[in-house]
Amino acid sequence: MNWLTNTILPKIRNIVGAKEAPDNLWQKCPGCSGMLFSKDLAENLNVCTHCGHHLKMPVEDRLKNLFDKGSFTRVKVPEVAADPLKFRDKKKYADRLKEAQIKTGERDGIMVGEGTMGDIPVVIAAFNFDFMGGSMGAGVGEGLVKAAETAIAKRAALIAIPASGGARMQEGMFSLMQMPRTTIAVQMVQDAGLPYFVLLTDPTTGGVSASFAMLGDIHISEPGAMIGFAGKRVIEETIREQLPPGFQTAEYLKEHGMVDMVTHRKDLRDTIIRLLDLLMRKDRAAKVSGTPVAAKPDLKPSGRGVFTADSFKAPKAKLKTPANEEKPAVKVVKK
Repeated sequence: MNWLTNTILPKIRNIVGAKEAPDNLWQKCPGCSGMLFSKDLAENLNVCTHCGHHLKMPVEDRLKNLFDKGSFTRVKVPEVAADPLKFRDKKKYADRLKEAQIKTGERDGIMVGEGTMGDIPVVIAAFNFDFMGGSMGAGVGEGLVKAAETAIAKRAALIAIPASGGARMQEGMFSLMQMPRTTIAVQMVQDAGLPYFVLLTDPTTGGVSASFAMLGDIHISEPGAMIGFAGKRVIEETIREQLPPGFQTAEYLKEHGMVDMVTHRKDLRDTIIRLLDLLMRKDRAAKVSGTPVAAKPDLKPSGRGVFTADSFKAPKAKLKTPANEEKPAVKVVKK
């Protein structure tokens, strides 16, 4: 991009003025290397106008594009300990957090919103890849749990939109704990008889793909999204074999039954609304007619008791010993 930044951009600044020509005026498409005018790109939902490559989309723009106009309301996510391990590598984790917060204007890497899609109540939890690569730490896990609780309380569908490199290593076990925690959260939604959709975006990898991201009732993916656990190179070096073309792409996973559909970004909203209407029509019809809907299980969405350490304890097994082992009755036959 040297010719653009060193030659073209200064000429534009001379014509329209330096203040009217920001540094991000143009973007390069990762798919075809074509230059895209940022304003045109945003109007096209961050999809390349030349090759159709789906670039990463700002999380708030994504939510506003999915929700009915004027219905989007942010859900406040409870705060968690910022740096529980006081972790440090080349830089303090606390400093990395501050940098990400300044860069994105967000406290952590997830945004939760509630509203309607086609007049159907929906809660969406969307990852922010610009925040430390969308990595899942305690704050992100808390966001997923809050989204699940809100969906149950509002009798709304839950939609998760991951865009993540996996678990946040700087939080150690606190990060890994979010895998079973988010799994239990989405199971609560499904036990309540509510739809749980996952919109897989690029990338969905690591601990995120190994937990809630692949547990949806329906999995929809954007074209070309990378979806998997470990990277392609790591797998090839481990198994000493070359992987097939397109491995870990959305299209490959659809072909092998891991993804239900691959949908262009411009068609996502209409597709999701049609699916929600099919799955939630019974509840909606009951509300209109006044017929009471079937009683939902008492999951106590406002309480977090299901996430205590006791929830993960296995039941104690009674070991058989010579002292307590039941002996078979001996039948005495009289002659």
